[in-house]
Amino acid sequence: MPANRKKTLAKIAIALVLTTGSIYLFAPWQFALHYLYPLPATIEAQVAQAVDQGLDGIIVSVDNIDGDPEAYAAGWHNRETRQPANPDALFKIGSIRKLYLASAIAKLVADGTISLDRSLADYLPELKGRIEYADSISLRMMVQHRSGIPNYTDAEGFDWGEEYADVLDLVIDRPADFEPDTGYAYSNTNYLLLGRIMNRALGYDHEEYIRQALLEPFGLSNTYLSVTEIVPERLMSGYHVGYAMDFKMLDQGYVATAQDVAVFVRALNDGSLFTDEERQIYSSLYEYGHKGWVLGHSSTARYHSDIDAVVVQFVNTTGNDTVLLTSIVYHRILRILRARQSDALPTQNAGSPR
Repeated sequence: MPANRKKTLAKIAIALVLTTGSIYLFAPWQFALHYLYPLPATIEAQVAQAVDQGLDGIIVSVDNIDGDPEAYAAGWHNRETRQPANPDALFKIGSIRKLYLASAIAKLVADGTISLDRSLADYLPELKGRIEYADSISLRMMVQHRSGIPNYTDAEGFDWGEEYADVLDLVIDRPADFEPDTGYAYSNTNYLLLGRIMNRALGYDHEEYIRQALLEPFGLSNTYLSVTEIVPERLMSGYHVGYAMDFKMLDQGYVATAQDVAVFVRALNDGSLFTDEERQIYSSLYEYGHKGWVLGHSSTARYHSDIDAVVVQFVNTTGNDTVLLTSIVYHRILRILRARQSDALPTQNAGSPR
């Protein structure tokens, strides 16, 4: 990587730390105005307003149980070429990927390939003595972020824009954050190791298993496991506030369309992704929606039972106070959907005395 780019990415890493603090210290006052701004009547108007408030581009997909999927986009797919945002664009989904990994684990537990009660050291014995408590950290604890294994993205020297030979080196031989199952701390290292455990147990790459067991049965042909698998022009550009460069081609995990993610999250929540046994296992393990964040791309995918809809939001701007702004925009979209559903309900006994 060129030296000037390394310097830029190092500056971004420092800015991320400062941004996290500033969100809670200063942003609530500023963005309260965005939250209290009159609610548009349509999602189209809301996504356009989000771009006016400083986001480069936004995609929203709504999967309704009784209607056709809805897709919206505003802003730029690529701001340098002035290419408009496209609701069918590919996007880097970040930690939403954990829903796919946890689902695969539930299936592999059900068929006896792995056990939630066996330890990290049982499956990866080379890590005993290198990961503290490896012999008493169960797979269940790892799935649920109760392992105490340090998060490599929080490690000193981690750079979101760097490509590592093995990112595990950042936390190997480091003290645990806490003893296993005595606390909770979100750690990307858990899922890095779970992927390796699945590889070892399967005898082949777990991502091929995910492709065959989770993607192909639901026709998710617009979900990819890496940017190396795609036509780059289909991928929405990713920007960080204050920097001109486009970060989209950094290889940071899964890439998908909003509609593919919505279909997957619907199947996860309605249980059609699983057999009865697998569904019971998953329900004891992990959550049913997730957020994602990588440099230049932030995402949210959740099912909302009160409106029976999956809402997926992709935003291609990170940095400064965009974490809070994107959350406000998402919740305003939910308010629009709830208002729309409420308006569509027939008035019961309209005009009759009570």
